[in-house]
Order: sequence, then C-alpha cells, then structure tokens
Amino acid sequence: MNSTLKNLLKFVLFLGIGVTILYVVYQKNSATYLADCVSKGGTADSCIFWKKLLSDFKTAKFQWLVLAILLFTISNVSRAIRWKMLLTPLGKTPRFINSFLTIILGYFANLGLPRSGEFVRAGTLAKYEDIPFEKVMGTVVVDRIFDVVSILIVTGIALIVEFDKIWDFFGPYLSFNKNLLIVGIVLLGLLGLLFVFRQKLTQVSLFKKVENLIKGFGEGLSSVSKIDKPWWFLFHSVNIWLMYFFMTYVIFFSFEPTEHLSPVVGLVSFVFGAWGIVIPSPGGMGTYHFLTQTVLGFYGVSDINAFSFANISFVTIQLFTNILTGILALILLPIVNRTYQPEAKLAND
Repeated sequence: MNSTLKNLLKFVLFLGIGVTILYVVYQKNSATYLADCVSKGGTADSCIFWKKLLSDFKTAKFQWLVLAILLFTISNVSRAIRWKMLLTPLGKTPRFINSFLTIILGYFANLGLPRSGEFVRAGTLAKYEDIPFEKVMGTVVVDRIFDVVSILIVTGIALIVEFDKIWDFFGPYLSFNKNLLIVGIVLLGLLGLLFVFRQKLTQVSLFKKVENLIKGFGEGLSSVSKIDKPWWFLFHSVNIWLMYFFMTYVIFFSFEPTEHLSPVVGLVSFVFGAWGIVIPSPGGMGTYHFLTQTVLGFYGVSDINAFSFANISFVTIQLFTNILTGILALILLPIVNRTYQPEAKLAND
C-alpha cells in the first residue's frame, strides 16, 4: 500500500471519528432544543437547532474573538522562539519567520490528518533551513514532550482547584482493568526479545534506517541540555500555555450564557478542551465539543448553550484562524525564502 493511499485512509478514519462524535453530540442537543423550544410555544419549523447555533455565532461579541486570536498568535510567537532555542545548538540558527510559519503550517496540516503537523512542520523547516530532517524532528519531539508535561501540570492544577466536580465526571469510569496489565506484560516481552536479538537486527537494512533515525532524534533531543538561556526557555514554555488559558477565558465574554463564568471555570474548561484536541480527530472535532459541553454543564450552563460556546470557540480558532493562517503560511514560505541562503552558525556565536 503506497503512502498516498495510507494517508488518505488515515484522513478518512480520523475525519470519520470526528464527524461521528460531532454528529452524535449535535443530534442529542438538537432533540433537546426542539423539545424545549416547542414546550415554550415554538413550532417544529421554527425550532431548528442549526439556526440557533448560527444565530449565537452571529451575535457573539466580535472584539473578544479577535482578542482570543491575538492571544493564540502570541502563544505561537513564544513557541517559535522556544523552538529556535532548541535548534540553535544543532549548529544553525533558523530565521524566526520560518520557525513561526512552519508551526502555523503544522496546525493547518493537523486539521486534515491529526499528528501529521509535526512531520510537516519539521520537514518544511528542514527544507528551508538546510538542516537534516531527523535532527529537526528531534527538536519537535522535545517541543511536544514539554507540551505533555505542561498539559499534565495544568490538569493537576485543575484537579487541585476543582477536584470534586472533575471526580464526579471521571470517577465512575476509573477502575482497574486487567486487560491493561496483559498488554503491559506483552509489550515488556517484546522489548525483551528486541534486546536479546539486537545484534542480528542490526544487520537488517530497515533496522539500520530506524537506528539512524533514532540517532538523529537523540541529537535533537540533546539540544535541550545545551540551551543558552534556560530561564528564557522556561518563560516561553509558561507563556504558551498561559496564552492558551486566557484564549479560552476571553471567549467566555463573547457569549452571554458564559460571560459570567469565573477564571476557575475557564481553567477547567481549558483543560478539558485541550484534552479534546489531543484526542486524534481533526482539530479536536467532536471530542472538543463533547468535553467542553460536559465541563460547562458542571457550572450550570445548559447543554445547548455549552454546545454553542464550544462551536464558537472551535470555529474561531481551529477552523477560521488555523485555516486562514495555514493558507497564508503556504503562500508566504516560498516567497520569504526565495533568495534566502541558510548559513551554519555555531551555538556560541
């Protein structure tokens, strides 16, 4: 099976997951809205859920959505600066514009095929900055490791602040599963076999390619220990997620049913929404809507209004911003690099 067909099948699969979840959540809310609207004197023809969603989006306060886009952009500026700091120890200092635009291009790619954005981002920067792909990919892995640590930290903060409400939702689903233990034992067994037969495997060409790729990753990963200004790196790491939080919170003010909610609710909503985007569906389609609707329900927002809020936020950031800026990145990258010739630069220069 060639790579194009594989990618097409992956796209269809992930899109199908997102659309299915979104459809189920939409249909449930549509039925609730119809029943509620008819009970208040409306007719079946006038109580159409998608028209309510469209109306909510049209009446959203535009200035708060613009501010959310600005905060999202600031987070990407910090991400681009942080990424440059990881790349510099490799012997080259990429231009900020290339780091920034390839990050945006990565978000755009993730809308089509989740997790593909990391490869698109690394491959595009490697091309324009003349750095081996595997080394750039190693720094992207580091970037994502810091994201994993960051989301775990903010999740921990949310748990400390609002443990009871979050436990009420997850508690019934958290139980020991012996199947997970079996899977863990099997994985350990496979790793053991790999260790025992590693000498024979090194003679296989495919294994050699994997080994070289891992070495390249290792060099990229090692760049984190050579960062010149670790506190500046930490500042941008914190700022990325701080901007994400504020981005979620200010969108509350754009929609009347959520404008009264506190920063604590903003934090919990942000955490749930972030996990919804992590789940592999295009841009978090469906998963983001479900989890955001769920968490807002903790705080008295009706499912219908919570779904509207999730829709406003998703369309503003994941669709409008990422599609528009992604297309701009595709156009601008060849232009800004038309005459650019990357030069090697020592990390201590």
